[in-house]
Amino acid sequence: MLKIKNINTYYGQVHALKNVSLHLLEGEIVTLIGANGAGKTTLLNSLSGIVPSKSGEIIFAGVPISSLAPSRIVKLGISQVPEGRQVFKPLSVEDNLELGAYLHYRTAAGRAEVKKTGDMVYALFPILWERRKQLAGTLSGGEQQMLSIGRALMAKPKLLLLDEPSMGLAPMITQEIFKVIESLSQEKKTTVLLVEQNARAALKMANRGYVLETGKMILEGAAAELLENNDVQRAYLGKDKKEIWER
Repeated sequence: MLKIKNINTYYGQVHALKNVSLHLLEGEIVTLIGANGAGKTTLLNSLSGIVPSKSGEIIFAGVPISSLAPSRIVKLGISQVPEGRQVFKPLSVEDNLELGAYLHYRTAAGRAEVKKTGDMVYALFPILWERRKQLAGTLSGGEQQMLSIGRALMAKPKLLLLDEPSMGLAPMITQEIFKVIESLSQEKKTTVLLVEQNARAALKMANRGYVLETGKMILEGAAAELLENNDVQRAYLGKDKKEIWER
């Protein structure tokens, strides 16, 4: 579904991504792990056209998208859930969701489809139905994260980019959101590229994973293999800390 080949992305003079390559198969959950500042968010932003890559190829469903505007990329079927949720706080839950579907409002058939997609989102996150008239800024952090995911789903994406969905959330809420991510892949056949600070939980849920370090892709493999990799355990899964506490 997605093929990235040797992309280079810059913030001004800072070389943030250095010849990064990866691929995603349809229906997969692939996780991207790495330390803060490794370039994980930059990679998602390059995919969605927010911070375009300067060189290399990004091909989605056979279409080159490196030079396309973000709105065209959304129309092709890629939606991003940004880090920190970034909901429209002065607007209601309902209005936030409808904004996610803005591309589909041009025809009567599209508007009918929006209603169906909205019902699907409310089924995934029943609390949003209860809060649908409430201002987004008054929701809890977990509810705002659900709303941010729901807003992205309103565009009916084939590929969902998730940036730190568990950040700042209680473990029970995180588990609920992870269950929804799994169901999107298994039941809706949505492909997911996941950036997640909880590397262990992300790898347990994912099919495959990539490790990004200072803008370079240094490791890739099946999620189960990365979970057992000693270097990954030491750097990202807290193995040494766990052994210290056990002693």
